Amino acid sequence: MAFNPHVRAARDFLLQHRDNYEIAYAGFSWPELPIYNFATDWFDGLAEENPDGIALWVIDGPDETKLTFAELAARSAAAAHLLAELGLRRGDRLLMVLGNCVPLWELMLAAIRLGAVIIPATPQLSAADLADRVERGEAKLLVAAGAEAERFAHLSLPLGKLAIGVTDEEPTPEDWIDYRRADPYLGAGLHLPGCSRANDLTLLYFTSGTTALPKLVQHTQVSYPIGHLSTMYWMGLQPGDIHLNISSPGWAKHAWSNVFTPWLAGATVLVFNYARFDPQELLAVLERTGVTTFCAPPTVWRMLVQTDLAAATHSLREVLSAGEPLNPEVIDQVRTAWGLTIRDGYGQTETTAQVGNPPGAEVRSGSMGRPLPGYQVVLIDPATGEERPDEGELCLTLDPRPTPLMLGYAERAGVPDDALNATAFEGGVYHTGDVVSRDADGYLTFVGRADDVFKASDYRISPFELESVLIEHPAVAEAAVVPAPDPVRLAVPKAYVILAAGYAPDAETAKSILAYCREHLAPYKRIRRLEFSELPKTISGKIRRVELRRAEESRSGPGERPAGEFRLSDFEL
Repeated sequence: MAFNPHVRAARDFLLQHRDNYEIAYAGFSWPELPIYNFATDWFDGLAEENPDGIALWVIDGPDETKLTFAELAARSAAAAHLLAELGLRRGDRLLMVLGNCVPLWELMLAAIRLGAVIIPATPQLSAADLADRVERGEAKLLVAAGAEAERFAHLSLPLGKLAIGVTDEEPTPEDWIDYRRADPYLGAGLHLPGCSRANDLTLLYFTSGTTALPKLVQHTQVSYPIGHLSTMYWMGLQPGDIHLNISSPGWAKHAWSNVFTPWLAGATVLVFNYARFDPQELLAVLERTGVTTFCAPPTVWRMLVQTDLAAATHSLREVLSAGEPLNPEVIDQVRTAWGLTIRDGYGQTETTAQVGNPPGAEVRSGSMGRPLPGYQVVLIDPATGEERPDEGELCLTLDPRPTPLMLGYAERAGVPDDALNATAFEGGVYHTGDVVSRDADGYLTFVGRADDVFKASDYRISPFELESVLIEHPAVAEAAVVPAPDPVRLAVPKAYVILAAGYAPDAETAKSILAYCREHLAPYKRIRRLEFSELPKTISGKIRRVELRRAEESRSGPGERPAGEFRLSDFEL
């Protein structure tokens, strides 16, 4: 049997005590493994134990694809043989720029099986973002949709570019490799030479930080592939579940809920693709497919409650939210309509789910829950570095070091970022950068970021990155970006701008600046509001974004519009 017995025992312990937090938390420990490979030591076990069970179900308009565990194991092995044929070796980097298509899952398993390192990337990335991932990630092979080949013409990789979705009617783009070359390898066998050490690098995530360039987060064969046992426990997934998660590829949450967590439980990954989000269409999918567990970001939940939820029929057992705090009124509306309580959870790209409200535990309004099995937390005063019982920065203890915690940050592939790592692990703990409060029963409530990075529409936004684009416009002398309250997205990026000489603070100038940002930033990073204003600064000349944030938070309501504010929606761009 391909199941690693230690991982299986740890998983089964959490399943057994899914409704008893105290026992699960006290009795759980991470399996210590010198050698591990998620594909060969777990997924192939699912294929042996439940060959006909549905591993992946992709709904894309009128088209649907279902693959069993046995079929997906075989297809991923064929893909691994192709990658090996192309010269990809253990430790080499594979840049994957794919939407929610079947080959994404085949190739993720294939790369893990081979021991290659996956660099997930959203198709929304700009040309500069892609070039940065190739250069700093030292990617040797690119995988992308053949129909979008022109977007990647500026990239050069040692092993070339692998085209997905090529048909007989649509020939393979020049200098690209047709993914269908994997087909002859079907039936060639699941196993490839060599084995993976538990601490071998497996995933390299680029995530926004407080500097212009994204941070590189390194994960191993165990940190995500085994570490998501905590996420499984929070979500309450069980064998045979059909799990639907609303998330875009390229982000850590996609790997959380669309890859590792469901398959650790032995559940089906259901994917619902849409060109434009329609809450009624989503409700119809929930009803038709028999989804049992559903996770969505707060933005989706806020759209769903605008429909007649009470009239919708479903088979849901667990409903979840992650990414940012969810409004209590939304939770109340869902509970009234469905008799189910949305359970919140908290984690980072650097970790798996650290904190959450698991099944059977009391859910307290506004709280993101308690530390999950395998995590021990302390609250540290950001100003003094002293441990506090009631409020402080959420930090993870490192004795023992939690298995899901990243290997560390890198400047580029293979080069540790000593400065970032020193900050992240200062004082012998891992610093999340998030401030929380804790009540007498150990429930944690999110207070805010210890730095200026914020979330907009469920994506992490670095102000510095957006400001770097703004100041490239000739009209902008200085700029500061902060989150502005928004009734749907919770927050959107807003720019406060000091104009260069010769430019008027009028609608024409605002339109020009917003159009420039729209052209040079990925959609989720776009500046959506702009105000011409002086910038509060420290004596040393540093911009005090905290004052601008407070000004935005002080509005009487998320829909209030201050005088002199221009919005992207004001213009036809």
